[in-house]
Amino acid sequence: MNHKTVKEKLDFVKKDKLFLSAGGILFLLITGFIFYDYITPEWKDIQSEFSDIIAEKFGDERAATIRTGLQQTYVKELNVADRCITCHQAMEWKGMENIENPFRTHPKEILEKHPINKFGCTPCHGGQSFATETEAAHGFTEHWEEPLLGKELSDFYVVNNKKAMMQIRCNACHRYEKETKGADAINRAKQLVNEKGCRACHVINGRGGTVGPDLTYEGEKSAEQYNYERNKGFASMFSWHIAHFKNPKELIPETVMPNFNFSSNDAQALAALVMSWKKPTMPIEYIPGHNFRDVPSQEEIEKEERMKNGPGAFFVNKQCFVCHSVSSFGVEAAAQIGPDLALAVEDVQSRFGRTLDDFLMKPTGTMDVVLSTMLPLTKEERLEAIAKLRQAYELKKTELKTAKTRQK
Repeated sequence: MNHKTVKEKLDFVKKDKLFLSAGGILFLLITGFIFYDYITPEWKDIQSEFSDIIAEKFGDERAATIRTGLQQTYVKELNVADRCITCHQAMEWKGMENIENPFRTHPKEILEKHPINKFGCTPCHGGQSFATETEAAHGFTEHWEEPLLGKELSDFYVVNNKKAMMQIRCNACHRYEKETKGADAINRAKQLVNEKGCRACHVINGRGGTVGPDLTYEGEKSAEQYNYERNKGFASMFSWHIAHFKNPKELIPETVMPNFNFSSNDAQALAALVMSWKKPTMPIEYIPGHNFRDVPSQEEIEKEERMKNGPGAFFVNKQCFVCHSVSSFGVEAAAQIGPDLALAVEDVQSRFGRTLDDFLMKPTGTMDVVLSTMLPLTKEERLEAIAKLRQAYELKKTELKTAKTRQK
């Protein structure tokens, strides 16, 4: 660089030295901070605080027995190495049940059936097993899709049942149980699946109809496979499922799935259940009863056989019973969406001003869509349906007449 005078050159050198010195000091400070942070990680402070709590509560002698340094639980059967106990050291201590986390004792009744040395922590709770910093260990970090299924995540999604999120993991082992002790949200969701007849349209656990998509491994989908254009608020699989259960057409306008008017609690429980439906990865010895099958109850088997082989078999085989009962034939709708077809002869006439024969041969509205896309019927099948519906109507009239006579 050209300088006109010696003074200008000396001034430049002085400034250059000043900048270099300041840069060097800043570099040393940053290096020192990184080194200090490395030798004094967060978990050391947590362990020190835990030791102080134990010393105050149980005495110095007891505090001296606490293990220090990085701690790890390795479960060979699950290929899991968890470092959670580095901070959560009180997991199996008595007398720490009412202390705030990370110093609280784990509920004893759960550990009796799920010992840490056999299950670890993350297979049930989620989180990042190798991490030792709180935020990273709890999984709230970029590119980690299995966060801690605890209060923080429940508060984020405004889930009323704070234990519902973790029950997603519970159902990995307890999937084929009708009811699992302590998993009230999942139990409620399973009850709703049966009550609303979801299997009439969906294959679930290998059983069900084919009107809707197979949900057996719905939880295997990645977040990128969902369309969030119509999803309000935070875009995630869990929020998508909740919104879908509360109002299917709001997310998928062309869907034929009915709106069951689920409450927020029920929609959240169903979202948790659906997200738990993944391919089994647990060893068979971890599955209660070693059961990898969804076995229908005797009552379900008898009802299915009765409907399939009874006078209303046509409406069962053609999937009409997904939405409609045919009460005089003993056919019970899975979802109770549409009117009883036993009264179709007079119902069609009153609602559409057309005869049953005319309407089924040339349907309008929803039935036009259903019979042309979802449940296509040939001309011969439509004629058969008309004949059977007239038969069902005559039986229904006889039933109603007999009931009136008895009342008198």
